[in-house]
Amino acid sequence: MQAFTFMTVPDIHCAQGAVERLPVLVQRFNAQRVLIVTDQGIAEAGLLAPVKALLEEAGLSVEVFAGVVADPPETIVFEAAAHARQVKAQVVVGLGGGSSLDVAKLVALLAHPECSQALADMYGVDQVTSAPLPTIHIPTTAGTGSEVTPIAIITTGETTKMGVVSRQLLPDIALLDANLTLGLPAHVTAATGIDAMVHAIEAYTSQHKKNPISDMYACQALRLLVGNVERVIADGRDIEARQAMLLGSLMAGQAFANAPVAAVHALAYPLGGYYHIPHGLSNALVLPAVLRFNATHAVGAYAELGRVVLPLEQHVDDDKEMAECFIQALERLVAICGLPSRLRDVAIHHVAYNQIPEQDLPMLAKAAMQQMRLLVNNPRNVSEADALAIYQASY
Repeated sequence: MQAFTFMTVPDIHCAQGAVERLPVLVQRFNAQRVLIVTDQGIAEAGLLAPVKALLEEAGLSVEVFAGVVADPPETIVFEAAAHARQVKAQVVVGLGGGSSLDVAKLVALLAHPECSQALADMYGVDQVTSAPLPTIHIPTTAGTGSEVTPIAIITTGETTKMGVVSRQLLPDIALLDANLTLGLPAHVTAATGIDAMVHAIEAYTSQHKKNPISDMYACQALRLLVGNVERVIADGRDIEARQAMLLGSLMAGQAFANAPVAAVHALAYPLGGYYHIPHGLSNALVLPAVLRFNATHAVGAYAELGRVVLPLEQHVDDDKEMAECFIQALERLVAICGLPSRLRDVAIHHVAYNQIPEQDLPMLAKAAMQQMRLLVNNPRNVSEADALAIYQASY
């Protein structure tokens, strides 16, 4: 067996109502001062106030930074870290989607009293030299898996993003409570769910660091996600399905935190950078074309995943046919979730998003090639011409 290492958070709490445990969990760190890092949408949805009240009723001092935005820029990280230092935070609680959780990770590093490292020096893999404040992450979407990954993605320019990848970013505690996801709109639930599925699929086919434990998490994540996303789309109050989606997202996060993602993410990032399309939707838009591009080199793996998620009556012995059934099932799932399936249709389905002109596809292909950190994990080599062909097939 090939040698491997596997990292994950030390403490996971998965239960309806698990947020009620938060004060006790904070007190494990002998802390009195807590900073909650979140976004304005969480506050307006009424999710922030009860979490804050729980901590205050336990006699803890609570401050809030609610300035996180989607695709957070460095300035947001600096503002949040400055606030954390000002209030002498001892524990950082990330509450929200992936953007809030990613910012919370970096705030925990930058606000540590002994941190002397600049954010610019942390970008890349294993560049962090300082210890973080204790962190507790509470996701309100079932998608990014950020609550169990050692990764934070930050916008560094108008269209560029950079990542900090380090063991020090792993949260101390992940807390999954589906009650906090009940108000999530169907299209957000769908897009984040597809994002989590992509994490599992790409971890299972990753060319670097793929291992038996990440495979196990990826398979179980797909079972939970594929088996419950339609239930949640049909009935947003289905609390059992929502709890299963949260767990599936977490397990997919554990998988790709150890067996990195690849071409789907590499081609999705420019869509977010140039057109501000949410990350989950960006993944869904290029997923089918990337799967078909990879099929010749990942036929066995896709067939195995097909046998994991499809009912027994749809199983076939031929791997090529089984892999095709798997790809078709994901295409149907994207359609059932109500997401646009073509790049040209994004602005039609979601008028708030920018239209993607066909003449921009070569620019996107060039931008995708800057994501070599991800592309090296793909089961099939991707050239700039290949990337363009994938975008064209997705258009």
